[in-house]
Amino acid sequence: MTDEAPRLREAERAEITVLVDNYTDIFVPSQKSVDHRPPFALDRPLLAEHGLSCFIKVVANGKEHTILMDTSLSCGCMLHNACQLGMDPAQTEAIVLSHGHFDHTGGLSAVLHRVGHQMPLIVHPDAFLSRRLKSQGKIVDLPRLDPVSLKKDGAAILERPGPSLLASGHLLVTGAIERTVEFEKGFPGMEAHVGGKWIPDQILDDQGLVINIKGKGLVVISGCAHAGIINTIRYAQKVTGVDCVYAVLGGFHLTGPLFEPVIAPTVEAMKQINPEYLVPMHCTGWEAINRFFSAFPKAGILNTVGTTYIF
Repeated sequence: MTDEAPRLREAERAEITVLVDNYTDIFVPSQKSVDHRPPFALDRPLLAEHGLSCFIKVVANGKEHTILMDTSLSCGCMLHNACQLGMDPAQTEAIVLSHGHFDHTGGLSAVLHRVGHQMPLIVHPDAFLSRRLKSQGKIVDLPRLDPVSLKKDGAAILERPGPSLLASGHLLVTGAIERTVEFEKGFPGMEAHVGGKWIPDQILDDQGLVINIKGKGLVVISGCAHAGIINTIRYAQKVTGVDCVYAVLGGFHLTGPLFEPVIAPTVEAMKQINPEYLVPMHCTGWEAINRFFSAFPKAGILNTVGTTYIF
């Protein structure tokens, strides 16, 4: 796969605005030179929910490119926050889904309706699988993305299982991520309906976004990192041929008792990667976030809804 991977071009600047995350706090100040918090305004409140959505701007050769990654859990939260922050989804070049789970796709139809014209939608083919979760003796069916309905809503669906480029070659969508890290074993209990039967779901549609900032290195953005955040970073390095990792942002999926044993080895592996900025969000979980911040006192940044990171 990587032999055929497209070459990621350097960008001069990237701006990543977090439209939706699990956490909001109007009193958290900017902590580093790269994170910029929206000014407090009683008439412009921002909402948080268990989901993720990021508005990404890439600047290269005097041109700006905008991409929307994920649309969070509900129809209203992402669009509300985008309006409050003065960001118009209709101005984006494409929507990328980090994977097909409901807390990253719930607002998709509403966004497509708001856009009002055909919008490229980049997904891994497995994003459309029927899925369920088996936990504590119960089975929970998960909402399924319907490609027929999405096309009616205006999505120009582009199924891309491997690496691909957007933003005139300055933003890489990883496609399916190689699983090489021994302690990153996915999400136990998840199942997918394939070939007429339910099988363990490896969530192969999990993918990340990568930007190569000139003179700085890679900015790696994950949705939930079901492939593992270390796998995600290492695969980004492999595909791009760039070893230096400048920043890592997104959900690391280390929350809850199932994933607690994975926190320590993940922190240790992240130390070897040694990003200059580390922004755990969404499904990372408070225990893991606190341990990352203890291990990375200079790099760690507590995200809040509406923050823009400028690299």
